[in-house]
Amino acid sequence: MAKIMLIEDNENIKNELIEFLRRYGYEAYGPSDFENIVEIALKEEPNLILLDINLPYYDGYYICREIRKQKDIPIIIVTSRDSEMDEIMSMNLGADDFITKPYNTQILLARIAAVLRRASGGNSSSEIVEHKGLKLNITNGSVSFKEEKIDLTKNELRILLCLMKNKGGIVKRDDLMDYLWNSDIYVDDNTLSVNVTRLRKKLQEIGFKDGIETKRGLGYILL
Repeated sequence: MAKIMLIEDNENIKNELIEFLRRYGYEAYGPSDFENIVEIALKEEPNLILLDINLPYYDGYYICREIRKQKDIPIIIVTSRDSEMDEIMSMNLGADDFITKPYNTQILLARIAAVLRRASGGNSSSEIVEHKGLKLNITNGSVSFKEEKIDLTKNELRILLCLMKNKGGIVKRDDLMDYLWNSDIYVDDNTLSVNVTRLRKKLQEIGFKDGIETKRGLGYILL
């Protein structure tokens, strides 16, 4: 039974969602101590966090960033703020998904299931994938080149892994989004671009320059 933590300050919404998730077999709960919420999340290590943005003491962006600094707990941002910038900021801070209120409960369930499925099966291997001296450690989510190493977010890791598995071939944008987020879940095309840009920057920081080429109208290729 997956344990889901709700970081939500609206008691009615929180209680309704807890009851709803429990009906579908999840162990759902919502702490009320928002001042120490980061420490609580890190200590309890739920299987997934549903995180609002507008909260007492700290906003969801800060909480997401602080959790990501120490642990790779899956996080879905659930908020009434629906601007494109909010979604991009959430993904940039390492959130696994973003859904706006009011939401269709069945869509929320599908996204929760998809994130949990990726978290349980995506990084179980201790395999290290290598390409031209670039080494991707799937277990700890890091990539190294020569003597330099840098950590990746989950999405950055998946993008690079997909490109490395198809090295020398063009990976279509649609195929890459399906690989990342499953074809039954809609993700803004711009979110993929943001993640690829961040991945490129990190690869350049460790000395692997011009490794990902954009094939306009087609997709990406790892050189």
